[in-house]
Amino acid sequence: MAKEKKVEQITDMETDFAQWYTDICRKAELVEYASVKGFTILRPYGFAIWENMQQIMDGEFKKTGHVNVAMPVLIPESLLKKEGELVNGFAPEVAWVTMGGSEPLEERLAFRPTSETMFCDHWSRVLHSYRELPMLYNQWCSVIRWEKTTRPFLRSREFWWQEGHTIHETAEEAQAETEQQLNCYADFFENVLAIPVVRGRKTDKEKFAGAEATYTVECLMKDHKALQGATSHYFGDKFSRAYDVTFTGRDNKLQYPFQTSWGSTTRMIGAVIMAHGDNNGLVLPPKIAPIQVIVVPIAAHKPGVSEKAQELLDQIKALGIRAQADFSDNSMGWKCAQYEMKGVPVRLELGPRDIENNVCVAVRRDNGEKVQVSLEELEIAIPALLDAVQQGLYDAAKKNLEEHIYAAKSIEEAKQLQAEHGGFIKTMWCGDEACELKMKEEGGMSSRCIPFRQEQLSEVCACCGKPAKHMIYWGVAY
Repeated sequence: MAKEKKVEQITDMETDFAQWYTDICRKAELVEYASVKGFTILRPYGFAIWENMQQIMDGEFKKTGHVNVAMPVLIPESLLKKEGELVNGFAPEVAWVTMGGSEPLEERLAFRPTSETMFCDHWSRVLHSYRELPMLYNQWCSVIRWEKTTRPFLRSREFWWQEGHTIHETAEEAQAETEQQLNCYADFFENVLAIPVVRGRKTDKEKFAGAEATYTVECLMKDHKALQGATSHYFGDKFSRAYDVTFTGRDNKLQYPFQTSWGSTTRMIGAVIMAHGDNNGLVLPPKIAPIQVIVVPIAAHKPGVSEKAQELLDQIKALGIRAQADFSDNSMGWKCAQYEMKGVPVRLELGPRDIENNVCVAVRRDNGEKVQVSLEELEIAIPALLDAVQQGLYDAAKKNLEEHIYAAKSIEEAKQLQAEHGGFIKTMWCGDEACELKMKEEGGMSSRCIPFRQEQLSEVCACCGKPAKHMIYWGVAY
């Protein structure tokens, strides 16, 4: 990480992490606030990051047989109310349409906060036989949830996401789908976003409204607060029964299919900012960076420099690398600060002396390291540098996670550890919601997940002293 401060408009994260985050979102031209309160405009650079995420994820979904569909944005109130837990869970956040043109509507229409109801209504019309199962659907869209407090990417009244919805012949198949998609998210976070995660199950209190079980990948940010990365839900046949989704089974009798849903959002961009960014701006993993390599000519006015820089750019782009060159008349200092702020993983500097020596200077964004690269070895050196940046970011984030997981045997100890260090606090838990609420009220932490990798820290619950059922992670979360 570069130590010298390059962009004065970015608040130091050590001074005010929340303001640092907002400064980066705007200064790096990721978002801008819209005229409607709580809504943001995803600017070209921010949307390019989302497009790269989308392309990779969409490819992974299709490998496992999922297909994309598009559901309407408006949901009739009567349809939304068919599954009681869902409507009750989202009621405070639903935005309603009551007028069509100049005429009042006979029934209120909800802007989708999520689309389980629309998928179920569709399936109730098109599903007939077990031979048509499974139906593995996904859609890329935006949803509206009327949040009281908003922050770019992390929580806004409209956000972009993907929501997967599937139905299956058996409960076992649906469970396998739920776990498969959770692992898909975990792999994406770790291998693409360079963010290690904790995989686990949400408590009943924290699970998705209407779900039988919710699984999550939980991340840790640089300020040692938790962030829910993505979730995968198993519904059983509850929604199928509520919406009368049936099929003729192998025994020639009507049956209810078993359902899942799973989703990830532009919140992942916020995770990348807070997991990797520094006081000079964004630090983007190469796999999602809109510009992976920026070529910056030095003394471009001198004979042959611009031409050689263009040749260098063309050579890099021919490798399938997203690259650009800056031939503007801005100063070298401005250019370096600009592309550091935008998180470009590798900067290549090329001047007259470099051309004489048949080299360029490569600068890594993650640690500021400078190395000379022979122009004859670019095809090997540049991909290797990008891989090194990707791995370097993951290693640093993993170190941050592993060094900020603490074990506690009481609420008092958990509270003290959180106050001193932040991070994830792991304790034993009896499984009672009363103890979960007690930790929230007295310890100031919510449950993050019951991790798949269990440890036996003690025999008793840290909150009440009764026999423990699980090890659980607690944290202060976004």
